[in-house]
Amino acid sequence: MPAGAAMSTDDRIERAREIYERAVFGGDTSALIDAEEGLDAVEADAALARGLILHARFQSAPADAGSLPAEDPAELPLFERALELYRALGDTRGEAEALFWIGCLHQFIRHDNETAVPYLERSCRLAAQTGDKPTRSEALRHLGIAAHAAGRLDEARERLEESSRLRREVGALPGVASNMIGLAYIAAAQDRRADALATLDEAHAIARAHGAHAIVRHIEQARTQI
Repeated sequence: MPAGAAMSTDDRIERAREIYERAVFGGDTSALIDAEEGLDAVEADAALARGLILHARFQSAPADAGSLPAEDPAELPLFERALELYRALGDTRGEAEALFWIGCLHQFIRHDNETAVPYLERSCRLAAQTGDKPTRSEALRHLGIAAHAAGRLDEARERLEESSRLRREVGALPGVASNMIGLAYIAAAQDRRADALATLDEAHAIARAHGAHAIVRHIEQARTQI
């Protein structure tokens, strides 16, 4: 593999096996720390991915008789473990993503913006430093949601519009449609109902074009409330 090339999970595991054999059979222990760091990176990625699966289960679970789905107690520790490992590895991009998901959990699942916002703000800063537009767009979206909940409508609009700009740049158009639902609610709260409905029409067209059926359902729900 060329110097500086990113290693896949399989590469890291295979390298650890090779280093083991060099240490046990050849007496060369010089690369054991390198192998451990590679496996830490694998563990961090796996912990983050497992947390995402649990988050998707929560988000997709139907409400029972008006009650909300239950938080899986394993989700937050997975994101926190990923954060710990990414920090130890000096992986700022991974750290930003883990910080975002911790903040998202506190906001979306626990409805605790006071706890969520510092995680989201740090995620946004680190993502900007590393040029990670997808994570920065997510952090901005959820900072906009927090601002909206606090009644800071102009700030909320600015955050969501910047998130949408980044999502368009990376081609995440279903995410743009999702942001537009929030922008429609903000427009309605600012007595701009015509703008709100036009925004929902545009969001619907984008979501339908990209097969974002869950977002289409959220758009239809928004229409009944605006």
